[in-house]
Amino acid sequence: MRLGRTGHDVIDSGFFHDADLDYATRGVLGRAVHGASEIGEVLATIARVRHASDWATQWRLTAESAQQQAERALTDGHRVSARYAFLRAATYWSCVLDGLAGEADDGALLAAFHASRRCWDGFIDCSAGAHVRLGIPYEGTMLPGYLLRPDATGEPRPTLVITNGSDASISDLWATIAAGALERGWNAFVYDGPGQQSMLFDQSTYFRPDWEAVLTPVVDTLLARPDVRADQLAGYGLSQAGYWLPRALAFEHRLAAAVVDPGVVDVSTSWTEHLSKGMISQLREGERKPFNRAMALAVRLPGLARTLTYRARPYRHSDWFDLYRTVMEYRLDPTVAALIDTPLLITDPEGEQFWPGQSATLADLVSGAEVAHFTATQGAELHCQPLARLLTEARVFDWLEDRLGLSEPAPQDVAADTP
Repeated sequence: MRLGRTGHDVIDSGFFHDADLDYATRGVLGRAVHGASEIGEVLATIARVRHASDWATQWRLTAESAQQQAERALTDGHRVSARYAFLRAATYWSCVLDGLAGEADDGALLAAFHASRRCWDGFIDCSAGAHVRLGIPYEGTMLPGYLLRPDATGEPRPTLVITNGSDASISDLWATIAAGALERGWNAFVYDGPGQQSMLFDQSTYFRPDWEAVLTPVVDTLLARPDVRADQLAGYGLSQAGYWLPRALAFEHRLAAAVVDPGVVDVSTSWTEHLSKGMISQLREGERKPFNRAMALAVRLPGLARTLTYRARPYRHSDWFDLYRTVMEYRLDPTVAALIDTPLLITDPEGEQFWPGQSATLADLVSGAEVAHFTATQGAELHCQPLARLLTEARVFDWLEDRLGLSEPAPQDVAADTP
């Protein structure tokens, strides 16, 4: 995971020897850029973490402290202070959720999720009407959504539809890309799709590969609103949505432009890369029993069992064989990719650890797609550039503004003797 020697212990070795804890730490530090974490709180918390089993416990202490700060500030009439304390608390409760995601105790998991969502809702309620809840009709139910606006005027604005990845909290999207949209005068729409967050925990829905069935009702709902510019609707897909969004764009053509961060052509490669050739053959040949026997042996390793429990939860499956075969359906066929006519930007960070090389593959499949490279020398390495979100949003929005005709010409120098 490390990309070379710089002579600096943290950069070279990571915050933790455990690669997952190191990456999670980088992610929560990166959210500080728009107030969704506090660097001091993050460093103080990780200093108390000695093992992966400590992660949820220590982040719970920090989350409870931030939530108490928010509630006191709100009671005392300090809305802005309450707003950002609620936002930080939502981030920290999400860290608790991540720490519990592979555990068998669903009660603790659900409690952490609901605490995180309550704090996010507290943040929304402290926005003086700028941010509004907006449900999306979907197959007999409603997808929970939030239209985040720069203010409460209701002015028609360009709008970024943000599709989350496989396991991030909806509050994580604030610092990841939504706040950058608002600073530029855009709206940002965030939502839970099937298998994500509240749709998983509260409604027991599961992921689906055909995300056009999700994106199209989102677009229908947004285009019916007077505060959304119909000709300036764009899309952004984070992490596993680097597959979902391109898949949807092959059938949903009303977005003026889109960005995936990063590009994903085959979700299953991050699952199958550690399988033996024999197990991969068993999957392809439909040999359920021998595959399940091999997996039963593999998951005796506690770390692997935890990871797979965490990652398997949003997929509908009955056994290990079904799980892996299901994930293998999440692949963008070249004939489907050829249907995409939306201008597309694809991020490509150095050291991408989950889907290496797939951004370039997606760019080859989609006519006219452009690639934004990020490097370790910029501090922008690893999946979704966790410590370079301001750099990422600048590249993303500069490109989007050019595609949507929102760029402004540079001011011209005025001669001193101009009357």
